[in-house]
Amino acid sequence: MDDYSEETYGERIADVYDQWYSEFDPSAIQTLAELAHGGKVLELGIGTGRIAVPLLKTGLAVHGIDASESMVAKLRAKPGGDRIPINMGNFVEVSIEGQFTLIYVVFNTFYSLLTQEEQIRCFKNVTEHLTSDGVFVIEAFVPDLKRFTGGQAIRLNRIEVNEVQIDVSQIEPDAQIVTSQHIVLTELGARLYPVKLRYVWPVEMDLMARLCQMRLKERWSDWGKSQFTADSVKHISVYEHWR
Repeated sequence: MDDYSEETYGERIADVYDQWYSEFDPSAIQTLAELAHGGKVLELGIGTGRIAVPLLKTGLAVHGIDASESMVAKLRAKPGGDRIPINMGNFVEVSIEGQFTLIYVVFNTFYSLLTQEEQIRCFKNVTEHLTSDGVFVIEAFVPDLKRFTGGQAIRLNRIEVNEVQIDVSQIEPDAQIVTSQHIVLTELGARLYPVKLRYVWPVEMDLMARLCQMRLKERWSDWGKSQFTADSVKHISVYEHWR
């Protein structure tokens, strides 16, 4: 997937993103609002505003960064979406002025940074944009290498009379890169929705934070703040400045 870039995922999936992923845990909004403590909020990879728009309704000042014009256009069309200031570009740079009490990146979007160097640089730039009592929140899956056989995985997601949806993936364990295609087959043909990511183990993420003068404050297995365990399939990690 040599022609894959930071805009590819959003530009290809924008038209169906809210149809496929409109649902979210209401606890996410409540928990993020609590962590913001009434201050300014920044979402990295804001996309169609799936989380940002409901969070805006709590009265918080929400800002965002995204690389996809098509995704942001979907956000702008939603009630209240035009009130959210957006900086276009790769969120690794955190190219926005000011400081925030909460910076967050959800739904595995942190993994869209495809090198360890970029991921560490993101932590560093986030640190510089957090208030002294601010926090950085990451929602991400816990890697499960058992999904792959011979470096590949195929999963049937949906089968209907006129439609089939399949995920096919390849893994590069040395680089921790997964390259996938979500394939939608209908009588009219096939549509491809590519995604490429670099997964991170929770302990590696904690080390990235330490390299940037941050430390883990909380880690939960869901937005309801359930305890994170060896059986958790995802984590909500909250980082703060190292004091």
